[in-house]
Parts: sequence; structure tokens; C-alpha cells
Amino acid sequence: MPFGAMRGNRTTPNRIDQNGHDTTRDASYYSSKKEQRHHMAELTFREVKVCLLGDSGVGKSSIVQRFVANTYHDSIAPTIGASFMGKTLQVGDMTCKFQIWDTAGQEKYRGLAPMYYRNAGAAIIVYDITNQQSFELVRVWVRELQRHGPEKICIAIFGNKMDLEELREVQTEEGSNYAKEIGAIFGETSAKTADNIEDLFIDISKNLPPPDSPSSHGVILEDLVPNQTKKKSCCNR
Repeated sequence: MPFGAMRGNRTTPNRIDQNGHDTTRDASYYSSKKEQRHHMAELTFREVKVCLLGDSGVGKSSIVQRFVANTYHDSIAPTIGASFMGKTLQVGDMTCKFQIWDTAGQEKYRGLAPMYYRNAGAAIIVYDITNQQSFELVRVWVRELQRHGPEKICIAIFGNKMDLEELREVQTEEGSNYAKEIGAIFGETSAKTADNIEDLFIDISKNLPPPDSPSSHGVILEDLVPNQTKKKSCCNR
């Protein structure tokens, strides 16, 4: 046999180990190994865009503040347009970097929502367990995501303010049954006491679309909302 094995128009020298075995590898072998390492990296690090949706006053901003900074304030400024925060969470062998867009719940800002849930890997729809009407709006947001959102987006439904059990209007079973019906993650939270906040983000990280999905991570949008003058509100918990 010639000195080397022919690989296309290129001659690759044979590599013989101490036992006399030919260990020659061609370019396709190294390419496949590189792709495998790249795939493993994708599986261990995820960067995902998450959008919070829901009625005004249900506590979306308080949930984000609790998750990102582990803080809570009884009075918090209403969101105008949207705000952005980020947090990296270690879940088992995976590192998940959340890019969290907290959207305004007021009717006049709802038309902006598609700009923020576009290319999102997950959407969290929040309602207030003490407000039945806020739960009815969850169905509206779900229909909008099903019609206009990313195809494989992970949907989570959070019933917030579980610390106000004595004022409950939406029963846990009602929220849970609806989430099962649409294949969504479900949980009840309290931004005030921090109950279940991190656990639900962990659930989201385990149910993200595949890394090669168009909705697996989103391009960071420039925050179009200027600094606002804060208005005190007691509605967000």
C-alpha cells in the first residue's frame, strides 16, 4: 500500500499504534466530533427569552423582582410598555440564562406584547387568585400565543398571591385543569413570601423547546421604554 490512504485529492498518512492497528482518522471524523461537542455545549447552556403576560396588578413585576433579586416591595411602579431583567439559573447539569421581559398589563399597552413574545422560548401568563376576571384574561393570552406566538413556545400559568388565601376567587383546580387542557406548566406563587417562584422557573427550564427550535432563544430587543416617573401602587404582590 502507498505511504498514505487517499482521501479525495489529499493523502493522509497512516497512523499505526504500538499494537499495529491503523488509527488513521479523516476530516469527517474530526468534524463530527466537533459537532458533537457543540451539541453537548448547547445541552448544558441555554439562553432563553421569557415573556410575562397578564392583567395589570396581578404581580408580574413582583414575581420578576423576587426571582431575580429576591426582593419584594408592597408598593411598586406600574410597568409602562415593558421592562427587562436577567438571571442565570443552574438546573442539574444545565445552566439556563433567562432574558425576562415583563410586559405592561394595561389595555393601552397590550398591542406592544407581540414585540416582546416574538422568538420567546417561554411565556408566563400570570393571574391573581383573588381576582376571577384576571383568570379569564389568561384564556385571551393563550389564544393570542396560539395564533401569533412561536410554534414551540413553552407556556406556564402562574396563579399569584397565594398568601391571600382568605380572599381566593380562583380555585387551584380551575387553574390546574385549564393548564392540563392546553399542555401548560401550572403553579401557584406568592411574590410576597417567595413561595414556588424559583421552582416554577426550574420547571420552565426543563420544558424548553429543543435548542435547534426557532423559539429556543430570542434576540435581545432594545428596551424601547424610557425611564419613567414611578407611581406608587399597592396592587402588585
